[in-house]
Amino acid sequence: MNNIAYWREKAGLTQSELAALCGWEGEKPYQGRISNYEKGLRQPSIKHCQAIVKALQSRGLKCSLDDVFPPATAA
Repeated sequence: MNNIAYWREKAGLTQSELAALCGWEGEKPYQGRISNYEKGLRQPSIKHCQAIVKALQSRGLKCSLDDVFPPATAA
C-alpha cells in the first residue's frame, strides 16, 4: 500500500496537478495513473515513485520515498 493520496491532499493537489508536477502531461489521461496508483490497481516503477516524491517535495513537503511508499513488512 502507498500513501500517495495522504501526501497529495496534504500538498493541496488534485491528481491532475500531481501528474503535471511529475511531468506526465500530454494527450493521455495521466490523472488516471495517479488514481490507479492510489487505489493500488497499478504499482509504480521506482522511477515513477521518485518522480511523485520529488513533485511533493517541490510543494514544500518534507516527505521521503519511505513516507510515500512504505516498505512492506514481513508477516
